[in-house]
Amino acid sequence: MRVNDLRLSVLDVSPIYQHVSPYEALQQSLLLAQTAEKAGYTRYWVPEHHDLPHLASSCPEVLLAHIGSQTSTIRIGSGAVLLPYYKPYKVAEAFALLATLYPDRIDLGIGRAPGGPAHASLALSESYLQQVYQMPALLQDVTALLNNTYQIDGRPVIARPIPPVPAQLWLLGTNRKSAEYAAAVGAGFVFGQFMSDTDGSEIVELYRNNYQATDKHPAPRAIMAIGVVCAETPETAEALGEEAKRWSGAASLTPESTPMPSTGKKMLVGTPEQIRSELVALQERTGIDEYMITTPIPDYEKRLRSYRLLAHAVLGE
Repeated sequence: MRVNDLRLSVLDVSPIYQHVSPYEALQQSLLLAQTAEKAGYTRYWVPEHHDLPHLASSCPEVLLAHIGSQTSTIRIGSGAVLLPYYKPYKVAEAFALLATLYPDRIDLGIGRAPGGPAHASLALSESYLQQVYQMPALLQDVTALLNNTYQIDGRPVIARPIPPVPAQLWLLGTNRKSAEYAAAVGAGFVFGQFMSDTDGSEIVELYRNNYQATDKHPAPRAIMAIGVVCAETPETAEALGEEAKRWSGAASLTPESTPMPSTGKKMLVGTPEQIRSELVALQERTGIDEYMITTPIPDYEKRLRSYRLLAHAVLGE
């Protein structure tokens, strides 16, 4: 039986662990997606990172095409495409193609972070910072393109092929501005708790209170992305948690996980029962009913085991 009707999803950075080739790392991402599908996870998302030697996820839409061809039911998406680097039309076309290949399974997650070092940002776009300030307009354009209402000089421009069900639009962020942007265009919102020392409940509530309903999505949709390390015993979980924090710091994913008194944590570490209790308590405080789980254990088999244990405890799989 599901716990409090919680849903679980996966955020996979396609980590390249020690002595492993990028090819092998990407095969491990496919295995994780297939494992998550069998275990009952709702979504599998991959981010966009640039010139980070420990990560293989530089182009989400290419990896999603591969993942989609070898899964059948789990939703797949970007967590996130970094919109300031690109024209909205190109992004919409890529995800229209994915949504045509894999009907009613595609999520277009958008972000505005640089996703890598400064020189990589310059290599991608010399106008990145200027485009960050244009995010509200860029998001409006993406929304119009997904709805086939975009125009240039009064002439319609369609992102083809037109899928039977357009990609769902989500915005990822860790601050009030991202929540406000998502609410203004009727997009779903993912709060990146695993990257933030801020209490996500206030930002999620801001998103809900400012949400502008659309025909397709009359109600707000919020997810919390959080780190989880799960193992059979508290001692094993703590040891794996320490390894995960060290690897995350070395890979420049996020600073070391630290508890946030009275608010929460970047990463939950414990047995399946302990993690389940913490997720339920967080749900009761925030109203979040879906968690996107990132598990940076630097061992592929132990990472898979953590996801399986969590699914069994929360989803009953």
